[in-house]
Amino acid sequence: MQPRYSRHAHSALLAAVLLTGGPQVRAQALDDPPEWADEPPVLSRWLEEGYDAEVRRQPHRAAQRYCDAARYGSVEAQYRLGSLLMRGRDVVPDPAAAATLLALAAQRGHEKARGLSEGLVLGDRLPDCLTTGEAPRLEVRDSAQEVVPQEVVDRYVSNLPDDKRRHAELVQRLAPRFEVDPRLALAIVRSESNFQARALSPRNAQGLMQLIPETAERFGVRDVWNPEQNVRGGLTYLRWLLDRFGGDVALASAAYNAGEKAVERHGGVPPYSETREYVRRILGFYRAPQHERPGKSTGLVLQPAVRMKKPPGP
Repeated sequence: MQPRYSRHAHSALLAAVLLTGGPQVRAQALDDPPEWADEPPVLSRWLEEGYDAEVRRQPHRAAQRYCDAARYGSVEAQYRLGSLLMRGRDVVPDPAAAATLLALAAQRGHEKARGLSEGLVLGDRLPDCLTTGEAPRLEVRDSAQEVVPQEVVDRYVSNLPDDKRRHAELVQRLAPRFEVDPRLALAIVRSESNFQARALSPRNAQGLMQLIPETAERFGVRDVWNPEQNVRGGLTYLRWLLDRFGGDVALASAAYNAGEKAVERHGGVPPYSETREYVRRILGFYRAPQHERPGKSTGLVLQPAVRMKKPPGP
């Protein structure tokens, strides 16, 4: 697996990230933790490890992790490494490298980087870890097997507006009763409706889990605009898809978007651009290729899901 940028040692950047007790050091409050985003899972993990290293005042490790992610094109990593070199804790500032990194992130739409880069003189060199190169696609099966940490999801939910947070907490509460990992259920709802109970798509998909009328009827949902009924119906369908596709998150999410028959007809994720982008987002949020069924090691008592006849189809 070759990075987008050269794998030369990080010497130029890391030389600037040295513990020091001299007057050059500028103490600075830490930035907020990385958000729950749909970056490739390995990049999300490197960002979180870099942030954890900053919290522990380990600037070498923080710079290494941010540099790893930046080499693969992470805008957030470019911003965080630039911020670390410009004003981070326990570092000797490197204004030229910081300005280059922040300008790159700002050009790609990073708002915080845009604010920090105002008035800076753009450096005439790229840091060693960002020298030009071509990146391969990062596949979730190769990059990570672990589900997104619960604390990352909890932090995301706690920062939602009140109405969306109530809907997210509803999903978290109900998902284990259907033996669905709440983190996967949240990823689905976030991608489907962004936790808006009155969401209506051009294709007449409705509510939090965007049920079309046929799916709502199939899974016994009487009032699709009732948030709890909608979530129960969507979770019943998702559980059925996970069983049908052996817990494969990519196939189950593709089927949720395009229908199980489309997945079976194409022998995998259908070649529809919308469905492929949808699957990419779900895998980016969830981070693991295989569903982790709740209740096995937590002692959680799972309640039976809605009783219904076997859905039609082969």
